[in-house]
Amino acid sequence: MKVLRNYILKETFGPFILSLVVLTTIMLLGNLVKMANLVINKGVDLILVIKSFLYLVPFLLAYTIPIACLTAVLLAFGRMSSDNEIVAIRSSGVSIIKLVFPLIVVGFIFSLVLLILNDRVIPYSHYAAKKTIKQIGLKNPAAALEAGTFIDSFSGSIIFIYRIEGNKLYQVRIYQPQGEGKPTRTIIAKRGEFVVLPEQSKIKLKLMDGTSDEADVKDPEIYYKLNFRTYFMTLDLAKSTSEEIAKKPKDMTLDELAIKIRKIESLSIDTAPLVIEYHKKISLAFSCLIFILLGFPLAIIVHRREKSANFVLAFLIVATYYLLLIGFEALSLQNMLPPPLAMWAPNAIFGTIALILNHRLCVS
Repeated sequence: MKVLRNYILKETFGPFILSLVVLTTIMLLGNLVKMANLVINKGVDLILVIKSFLYLVPFLLAYTIPIACLTAVLLAFGRMSSDNEIVAIRSSGVSIIKLVFPLIVVGFIFSLVLLILNDRVIPYSHYAAKKTIKQIGLKNPAAALEAGTFIDSFSGSIIFIYRIEGNKLYQVRIYQPQGEGKPTRTIIAKRGEFVVLPEQSKIKLKLMDGTSDEADVKDPEIYYKLNFRTYFMTLDLAKSTSEEIAKKPKDMTLDELAIKIRKIESLSIDTAPLVIEYHKKISLAFSCLIFILLGFPLAIIVHRREKSANFVLAFLIVATYYLLLIGFEALSLQNMLPPPLAMWAPNAIFGTIALILNHRLCVS
């Protein structure tokens, strides 16, 4: 049994390393144009550009490691199945459970490694990359606006923007705390535009088609609602351009996210984006184990030796998984699903399919 375990691990190790290197390299190459633009057109120091480039690697590994695990299992067991090695192994009395057990252990170990990566390494590298970009000298105040995250770097306002295209904003939410014990003022707009005033360290917002809600200080159950076609406001960039850079959810560890969630909840603000990020860090880590459990039976069922066929199968599985993740995340942001359920749904769906397929192999 030890010989068989070592043989399986050896067969999957080579394809895993190859897939990991190729996938990570391809994804890094996608950022070369942006980096080259900084060096050539903006005259940025090459060392700083390389530094920010390398900070991307941990973030990419969070995606390439699970994909490499799936690809390695499909390639290794696809070849073994087409050469009838799986049939020979099962004929000698070795059960499917014993055959897949070494992979389950490896998948669980990789998932724990990814959990540490998502919780500790990636937040550090993501935040360090932002500080490096600031060192590079990108003096664009509009960089303070980032879609899909709470922006609390502006004085007196917490902002959430669902989409940004150029200077156009879509689905804008602005929360303005009125002080301890007082209700938070909320401004919601379907769309908007912004103009940067760098000489004044300010951003001027033009919000359109929205509402402004403010509770009565004396009676919080009474709300004053103002509907507007156009609403102008100015955001002070003095805080965002200070020496300290505000952390975004991707820059936070699980502990920091938990603290941030409690703080935002105390202001009666929707914390769905933060809760989504919290559970996404954990669920993505365990995608390693899910992909291995799913790849094993599929490789045997498909019974294909060709690497191209297994690469295509891996691509379809990964594309479906991440499309589901994006879809469930969108439903959660629209308050149609609880964030924990949304972020764990793809793992639950693929895990159930994997268990059914493995069970059928066991009884066949």
